[in-house]
Amino acid sequence: MRQRFLSHVAVPVLLTAALATAAHGFQNEGEYAELPYRLVPHFLSLPAGWNLQETPGVALNSRGHIFVFHRGPHALMEFDGAGKFVRTIGEGLFTRAHGLRIDGEDNIWTTDVGSHIVLKFNPEGRVLMVLGREDNAGETDRLFDRPADVAFGPAGEIFVADGYGNSRVVKFDKHGKFIKAWGKAGTMPGEFNLVHTVAVGPNGRVYVGDRENERVQIFDLDGNFIEEWTHVGHPWGLDLTPDNVFLMTDGYADRVSKIDLAGNVLGTFGGPGKAPGEFSYAHWIAVGPEDEFYVAEILNWRVQKFVRR
Repeated sequence: MRQRFLSHVAVPVLLTAALATAAHGFQNEGEYAELPYRLVPHFLSLPAGWNLQETPGVALNSRGHIFVFHRGPHALMEFDGAGKFVRTIGEGLFTRAHGLRIDGEDNIWTTDVGSHIVLKFNPEGRVLMVLGREDNAGETDRLFDRPADVAFGPAGEIFVADGYGNSRVVKFDKHGKFIKAWGKAGTMPGEFNLVHTVAVGPNGRVYVGDRENERVQIFDLDGNFIEEWTHVGHPWGLDLTPDNVFLMTDGYADRVSKIDLAGNVLGTFGGPGKAPGEFSYAHWIAVGPEDEFYVAEILNWRVQKFVRR
């Protein structure tokens, strides 16, 4: 199954990335101020003989522990705030890691683009909820097609970015009961071309990263379109800072952008490369309590930590 996924999906996506990079370059390069951050080198301490592989996901819990989701053995790992390895979670449950979130109760949520499911783990690592059906792709109230991300509303609502095979956002109540779905393939407001990331702001708005349409679309909690941001680049990952602005990864430009809730770009950070502090397919981002942030990279097989200078 994994081989079929790589041959029919990963190659076209890589091709799209190359074309997009060639066509758009590093959009708005030099237009915005550089964000004042510095790299913390070698902050993760893996067990002897272990390595990360393609690393699409990183998240933090309320204790400041760092969770890393990657596409190799021991796919979901927990580290303490100093980067010391704590444990692995969900051994054998993942096919192709993608999105990783931790909710307000420290439950751990994963999206798997290989098996088409969203899993919710309690803080102890026990599966509490399964959305979708393993190895079954579809577009129904029970099935996804390569879901990319998950976010949470003020009443515990669950929003799934069902974005690689489908072009929609799916909403469930806090118990996993289907409420509604919205979106279809296209370029008009409310239509999508790869729903890659989703976040709910403190204003009760749903921010949807419409990656290949190069925009963030904003909806109310019922999926009614409000506005779009078409100037921010390709949204790969979104996370809120403690002062309620977004940090966004753009994996084609390989940079991080800081964007307020009105869509104003406040600054950018980083650039493409293999060296420490540079990015190659900057995929996911997680913000810590001291405004530090962590970036998970697909092609560099790592998570990097940055703190304010």
